[in-house]
Amino acid sequence: MILSGKEIINKLGKEIIIEPFNEKQVNPNSYNLKLHNELLVYNDSVLDMKKENTARKLIVPEEGLKLEPNRLYLGRTVEYTATENYVPMLEGRSSVGRLGLFIHVTAGFGDVGFHGYWTLEIFCVQPIVIYPNVELCQIYYHAVEGEYDKYSSGKYQNNKGVQPSLLYKDFK
Repeated sequence: MILSGKEIINKLGKEIIIEPFNEKQVNPNSYNLKLHNELLVYNDSVLDMKKENTARKLIVPEEGLKLEPNRLYLGRTVEYTATENYVPMLEGRSSVGRLGLFIHVTAGFGDVGFHGYWTLEIFCVQPIVIYPNVELCQIYYHAVEGEYDKYSSGKYQNNKGVQPSLLYKDFK
């Protein structure tokens, strides 16, 4: 079961937290999230899963920033989200995808109990200008059936900014 937009509103402040919240961003069965003005770009052209890969920060100015194709950008949502009893899922908006800008193609599945900002995997097929505070993706919530453990991996829990991959920690 996916929560309707009205049910997301009903659960706000109880089982779902979205801060800041704007009712204009509610959809029939999701909530649009905005792009923060900070991006990360990895420094190396070859990334290594077993190592911490360094990245540099880019700021998206109000007048926009041109993204280049075939490059991975990591961004984050303006909104902080939290839920204890639902599986949060993230998808790019169709209007954004129709411009060839892919958001969160592989990792949109959140854990029950996740608290934090969403790191967005951003990739474009042709040059595109992006802007801060644009509604770039949408979050929706699935009900959970059966018992579950609280979010336990902790790698990305309670983050404060854009999170590069921490996969290398799995090899330790």
